[in-house]
Amino acid sequence: MRREYFTLDVSNIDWIETDDEPRRPSVAIDFTGPESLLRERLTGPNGDTLEAAETDVALRLQGPIGDDETIGVISVTNRMTGDFILELNETAADVLRFIRAARGYGKGNTDTDGEYHVSISLDGETFVEFNKRTFLVYDEDGDLLRHHSLIPSGVEL
Repeated sequence: MRREYFTLDVSNIDWIETDDEPRRPSVAIDFTGPESLLRERLTGPNGDTLEAAETDVALRLQGPIGDDETIGVISVTNRMTGDFILELNETAADVLRFIRAARGYGKGNTDTDGEYHVSISLDGETFVEFNKRTFLVYDEDGDLLRHHSLIPSGVEL
C-alpha cells in the first residue's frame, strides 16, 4: 500500500504546552486507496475488525531524533501476525509531541481507556477506532528509545 494513500490528522495536543485541561490526544487516519486491501488487513481471521490489543503502533526514525527535519515512519501492525497494516510518513518532532501529550494525559487520568485515541477511516467513513496505551519509538538503527516511547508502567518489552 502506498503511504500517500494515507492522511493523518491530530487533535487534542495543544494543551501540553499550556495550562489547559488535559484531553485525550486523538489521531485520525484517512485512507483513500483501494478499500479491499486495508479492510482485509484490519480484519482478523474470525471476520471481526481488529481490536486495540491486537495492534501495535510505532515510529521508526529516519534520522537523528533532535533534528527538526527528521521524518519518521508511523506503522500500525497486527500484533498476532507481525504484518504491517499501514505505514505513513510524518515529521518526527510532531509525532514525539503527540506522544508527550498522550503521556501527560495518562499521568493525570485514572481510567484505563488508554492514553490516546485512534480512528481509521476509508474515504472519510470510520472503519475502526480504539484507544491505545502504547506507542513505541525506534531510532534509525532499529533500537527502542524507551525514554521517547509511550509504555505503560508494568509492561515489559
